[in-house]
Amino acid sequence: MKRILATLIAVAIALPAWAEIKIQEVTSPGGITAWLVEDHSIPFTALEMRFRGGTSLDDPDKRGAVYLMSGLIEEGAGDMDVRTYARELEALAASFSYRATDDSVSISTRFLTENRDDVVNLLRTTIHDPRFDQDAIKRVRGQVLSGLKSDQTDPNDIAGRSFAAMAYGDHPYATDGKGTIESVSGLTRDDIIAAYQNVFAKDRLYVGAVGDITAEELGTLLDTLLVDLPATGKAIPDKADVKIDGGISVVEFNTPQSVALFGQKGIDRDDPDFFAAFILNHILGGGGFESRLMHEVREKRGLTYGVSTFLVPKDLASVYLGSVSSANDRIADAVNVIRDEWARAASEGFTQEELDDAKTYLTGAYPLRFDGNGQIAGIMVGMQMEDLPIDYIATRNDKVNAVTLEDINRVAAEFLDPEGLHFTVVGKPIGLDG
Repeated sequence: MKRILATLIAVAIALPAWAEIKIQEVTSPGGITAWLVEDHSIPFTALEMRFRGGTSLDDPDKRGAVYLMSGLIEEGAGDMDVRTYARELEALAASFSYRATDDSVSISTRFLTENRDDVVNLLRTTIHDPRFDQDAIKRVRGQVLSGLKSDQTDPNDIAGRSFAAMAYGDHPYATDGKGTIESVSGLTRDDIIAAYQNVFAKDRLYVGAVGDITAEELGTLLDTLLVDLPATGKAIPDKADVKIDGGISVVEFNTPQSVALFGQKGIDRDDPDFFAAFILNHILGGGGFESRLMHEVREKRGLTYGVSTFLVPKDLASVYLGSVSSANDRIADAVNVIRDEWARAASEGFTQEELDDAKTYLTGAYPLRFDGNGQIAGIMVGMQMEDLPIDYIATRNDKVNAVTLEDINRVAAEFLDPEGLHFTVVGKPIGLDG
């Protein structure tokens, strides 16, 4: 109740800004489409551009190429080396941020209105004429390799890689988008250029803008930046054939505490039952200290500091995952309790009180996401990529509230798969027999 009360107080503060979000669709003279929220209260704009495909576009023997490329984009552009480029960006009081995930490469830009034209020119050079200098490749590759070496001794990363290899087979999702030490070490400048050409194309582009810019000004900006990008990029892979068999797999690792990643097949974002599954997850394991798993595993038995679950609806596959860690001699008990709660939820469902409390929290917390121009721009791009309607922000809470107890209990029975729940445990667990 305390968390719900705190959420409602915060919502009362955030609600005016959230209630005023009015999205308009803008099409530039050159045919680039974007979603815009005008806000002229301060002379500042956030621009989010996202290209579908991400690290899943890598060839099997070139894993890490897109990730490395995204880290090199700002290492000099046009006739500017990395130092000159950094000074130009700093002088404009702007920020550019690139991020590669399994499904997309994002460019997040923040700039003042008075510097808009100069920022756009610099960003255009960044997008269209990256240098990919050999010294920059060597430096950034070294940073990536350092991270990969560190990941090899991180139980959570080990569990994630092992689970993904089992679940996704020969699909790109089965291996880390950052690549391996071997694959990244072997990448050439030509591989990085190929990754760049695979990603940056208009057929996979989504744009959101929030701030001190009109629709006409945004149209001009979009054409300056993007209209002469290639029409198409590399074909996006087929959907993954997710295969998760129930049971336990153990990865031996010398640590006093075992880490477990557990999961089953998931539910797609466009599935009619997604909102029921969304609420189900909150009650079962996604709701922090209010969730069933936290109560049973931590509060009631003291087996862990934390346990959580989360829906993972990717573009090309959906899974339902959770994580927990516990002492080696107690992880078996934690696994058994989680299995039991999974089965109880599937067979007995949930109560009206649990459903009502989850709705109160989920609808109350939603406005808190809209606490800045950058966050709103990112949300709008995500909406476009998920093919959600432009009025989704205004109607989302209605969809949550429309879920009935009958809906959620039917979905619990159909969706939750206790027999198909798999645990990948990293450590030296005692008493786990699979």
